[in-house]
Amino acid sequence: MGEWNRKVAVVTGGAHGIGKCICEQFEQGGARVCVIDRLENPYFQGDLADRATLERFAAQVIADCGHVDYLIHNAAPLSRGIAEASYEDFCYALQVGVTAPFYLTKLFLPHFAPGAAIVNISSSRDRMSQPQTESYTAAKGGIAALTHALAVSLAGKVRVNSISPGWIDTAYRVYAGADAAQQPAGRVGNPLDIANMVLYLCSDKAGFITGENICIDGGMTRQMIYHGDCGWTLEQEGI
Repeated sequence: MGEWNRKVAVVTGGAHGIGKCICEQFEQGGARVCVIDRLENPYFQGDLADRATLERFAAQVIADCGHVDYLIHNAAPLSRGIAEASYEDFCYALQVGVTAPFYLTKLFLPHFAPGAAIVNISSSRDRMSQPQTESYTAAKGGIAALTHALAVSLAGKVRVNSISPGWIDTAYRVYAGADAAQQPAGRVGNPLDIANMVLYLCSDKAGFITGENICIDGGMTRQMIYHGDCGWTLEQEGI
């Protein structure tokens, strides 16, 4: 009899990486977990960009479980930059990263249990970028904004929050040297850093938190570095 006994957790992109860790943590607490992923998994295999697939998945969850307590939108969108991404690539990224979370939430809306919570997995790229990441960054920015919109629309029915992970190594490698030292927390993150916050946001302990985005990145987005700081110098052609 764990903390999540008889609770139903729906996790997109739950067959690997952060999503798999989230599923494992819920299952250890006694929850029934319903996964949708393009990869093989024990529950439902399908493409989140396809409307009919989303409808079949939602229908199966309700037929099997009757209600939803927690909905975790974790599936990663396609990452292509402006130099490589086609129109179709960009649309596909938004379908997986923004449209699917919106539509699944809509499909499950009549079936959320009292005290239900939604957690959207965004990214620290919702506020900063590397070159050639437009499709992924746009999708992550979209789900971060969708979070506060849904939190207001679903007030009193479902709490909605998002998490923006930074560098999370899904193989649980331990880094030393500059990779670790550059992070104010002193290390690279792992999936449990995200899963632990997901479960907290779903718990009654977070009952007064909704519409928030929590960045879990070891402090990287809070650290300002200019030319000449920390031994770093800018090298760029033409300067």
